[in-house]
Amino acid sequence: MVRRIACALFVLVSAACAVGPAYQRPSAPAPAAFKEARPAAAPDDWKTAHPGDEAARGNWWEVFGDPVLDALEGQVAVSNLTVAQAEAAFRGAQALARGARASYLPTISTVPSAVRSSGVSTHSSGGAAPTVTSYTFPVSLAWELDVFGRVRRTTEAGVAGAQASAADLAAVTLAMQAELAADYFVLRGLDSERRLLDSTVAAYQTALELTTNRYRQGVVSGVDVAQAQTVLEATRVQATDLGVTRAQVEHAIAVLVGKAPAEFAVPDRSVPVAPPDVPPGVPSELLERRPDIAAAERRVAAANAQIGVAKAAYFPTLTLGGTGGYGSSTLTDFFSLPNRFWSLGPALAETLFDGGRRRATTEQALAGYDASVAAYRASVLNAFQEIEDNLAALRILAEEAREQAAAVAAAERLLAMAKNRYVAGITTYLEVVTAQSAALANERAAVELSTRQMTASVNLIKALGGGWRASDLPATGAVLSRRAPAAPQGVAGRETATAPEIR
Repeated sequence: MVRRIACALFVLVSAACAVGPAYQRPSAPAPAAFKEARPAAAPDDWKTAHPGDEAARGNWWEVFGDPVLDALEGQVAVSNLTVAQAEAAFRGAQALARGARASYLPTISTVPSAVRSSGVSTHSSGGAAPTVTSYTFPVSLAWELDVFGRVRRTTEAGVAGAQASAADLAAVTLAMQAELAADYFVLRGLDSERRLLDSTVAAYQTALELTTNRYRQGVVSGVDVAQAQTVLEATRVQATDLGVTRAQVEHAIAVLVGKAPAEFAVPDRSVPVAPPDVPPGVPSELLERRPDIAAAERRVAAANAQIGVAKAAYFPTLTLGGTGGYGSSTLTDFFSLPNRFWSLGPALAETLFDGGRRRATTEQALAGYDASVAAYRASVLNAFQEIEDNLAALRILAEEAREQAAAVAAAERLLAMAKNRYVAGITTYLEVVTAQSAALANERAAVELSTRQMTASVNLIKALGGGWRASDLPATGAVLSRRAPAAPQGVAGRETATAPEIR
């Protein structure tokens, strides 16, 4: 009988199939080219994503050629607390997937007991029944045979959810790294602006000394001295006020690298002259280069598997159960053959009426799938928007920077002519003050434009995925492995980078 039952169960398991729709990646909008990277826009079409491994990898921040930035970025994946939270969430999702896979195997349990009992005697004399001690050592086995794929679909959903969590980890790491780079270039822009103001204060101090000497000689009035003094002090205030913003940005960088602001400092340096060239590539490649898009796609796969789980509830559950062990009223020869007991047999469970609960669960799973597909497509469109925004920003800012350079040159010529006219006694110091204000305003605007160009480059690299690829997602075997999960590739190294300039 046992052999017949085992053969029948083997046939059922061999013929088992997973109910529910087979997963197919949803299509996503992918234009032929980026609008802001070429003269004319291309019509939209729809393209299914496929991972590509042929593209180059690496630490994206190295294109800026700044060793201090390189050292700071190396600390984000190791010390940033937001990244640590995402990494813990990934480990939790990985454990959840392993828990779902455990349903493939039987559950074995035991409940040893020693029960002492007494009851009313069944003899006609009505005397008290003797007290009896019963010892049992049972071992129970329960194994759900995955005939209709409920366990399989649940495991698929768990694996896809863990892969989505891994992509979330990569997306969070990339976001923190991009935020650090943007803050770093803002800090460098403030340093350049402070250096400009300091040099301007020195020039204004020289001009004040010149005006004071001319006043003492009776060449000019005290009004010129007061104007020169006013401009000098106002510029000093501007230079001092930059310290507030710089301190706040430096503190933000300290938090991003997981350090207390009191224990962290970045030395003064100037912002780079021009941003690096960042080719956007082909729009269709973006589907494999953005971790947030990969996370959204993996959630679609998980939602598709949940449909199979919901539909499997319509079918009966086949469970193989068995119990064996020993039982006796004495411990003497407890494990002897006469005290042995066992039972084995399959059990089929089917819900005949549930008031529409299974239908509602299936409809909920279908709605969740549709929502995840819409979220996936929305993430793709948002990614294209971010790329187009930053491509447009870089193109327009480059043109604006050229115009601003011409404005700076013109303001410097105006200031030189105003100084010469003042020294020659042709005009008053008010003309010099006006030229000084115009020159300083244009020079500060040029520094701010340079900073905006650098941050736009960072944002473009982030929008392009920062060197990440969909093939970096852990495979099913890696998700279900009990080994510690590795950091997402193409995002950051695991070693803490240090530099002597940073403390």
